[in-house]
Amino acid sequence: MTRRSETLLALAGAVLILVLAYAVPWLRFVLTIALAKGLAVLGILLLLRAGQVSFGHALYLALAAYTVAFGAVLVPEALLLLPAAALIAGIVGLLIGLFVVRYREIFFGMLNLALSMVFYSVLEKFYALTHGADGIRLPPVTFLGRPLAGESGEWTVLGLALVLALACGALVRVALASPLGEALAGIKTRETRLDFMGVSPKRVLLAAYVASAVMAGFAGAIIALTTRHVTPALSYWTTSGELVFIAILGGAGSVLGPFLGAAAYELTRVYAAATFANAWQLVLGLVLLGVIVFAPGGIWGMIARRRRAA
Repeated sequence: MTRRSETLLALAGAVLILVLAYAVPWLRFVLTIALAKGLAVLGILLLLRAGQVSFGHALYLALAAYTVAFGAVLVPEALLLLPAAALIAGIVGLLIGLFVVRYREIFFGMLNLALSMVFYSVLEKFYALTHGADGIRLPPVTFLGRPLAGESGEWTVLGLALVLALACGALVRVALASPLGEALAGIKTRETRLDFMGVSPKRVLLAAYVASAVMAGFAGAIIALTTRHVTPALSYWTTSGELVFIAILGGAGSVLGPFLGAAAYELTRVYAAATFANAWQLVLGLVLLGVIVFAPGGIWGMIARRRRAA
């Protein structure tokens, strides 16, 4: 699919989100969370291009959320908290990335998972600072000096999430079509060829890893501003599993896949929890199984096939 077609679909999706949020007010919360998780999965998409899967990216989600929670006490402005959270996530991603990019496949994934669980344990144990499993309630936050609360606050956070999703999606789309994207694909197919060409696979993967950490940082900040409550569960392995689930559900063939997967995941979870309160996880599992069996390319793969057939 051409870049123009993807751009038009992205803009149409943005309009649809705004229409749904206006028509069904309670969906504002769900769609904002979906956009945030789509941002985090967008970063994982970069790693998937290199054939690597991180089972611990919830670490950056939680790190950014706690940055917002602690930072809001000193600087309550959302426009400063968002980049600060992403910056902290990017710096930690760089430090961790220098270590994990030396490994591939299951070792890469499990090392990320282990580090995420270490961070989860730290959040749980340092109760005096983090309040443990009880978490931290965000203090009042402002946007351009105005309180970020009530219906206007919900619209503002949704708008911020939508702008970040469009901006990061466009940047990732350009990156994947650039030499960086080709180098990432080279890591997946034949890494030694990059070495022979004088391109360092570790540096290429490190750049993608840091970028993915930054996007997860934006996602964590949006989640914190939306839920107004931050707990260690954000860094638990199940949260990382959700991100991988969404990546499979949406498909890795386009930058739109992560957002399609996130929207489908959140809406399915909401309606499954309302209909089958004690078995909503089973419904999610059946949905994922159905996607794997009948649509290996995810939701985006289904859309792309239908467009080609037409």
